[in-house]
Amino acid sequence: MSKILLVEDDTSLLNLMESYLEDGGHTVIATTDAKRVMEQAVKYKPDIIITDIVMPGMSGFELCRSLKKHPITGSIPVMMCSSKNQEIDRLWGMKQGADAYLTKPFSREQLLRTVNLVIS
Repeated sequence: MSKILLVEDDTSLLNLMESYLEDGGHTVIATTDAKRVMEQAVKYKPDIIITDIVMPGMSGFELCRSLKKHPITGSIPVMMCSSKNQEIDRLWGMKQGADAYLTKPFSREQLLRTVNLVIS
């Protein structure tokens, strides 16, 4: 279906999300290192980037801003997926350029539905 770049520092959750997405027919490029995402996004040109927000080294908010400012990655949809579940967090994520915001915990169906809505 589509190529997804997945950024999550919790390896258990990364593996679970990767499994959900692959079972949904997507190709997944997974990483735990937010600082490598720009290089991977330019190299692989994914259809969507899914990022956690709270990560060591670089937050998902910072990552989203960087991706949206870059000429090659600026048009790639970004979906934030976080345990930060306050409305202000969602609004701030959207202000940084996110195309969707999903709060943890989520179901397989919620993840796939949100991804499919963003890339359709």
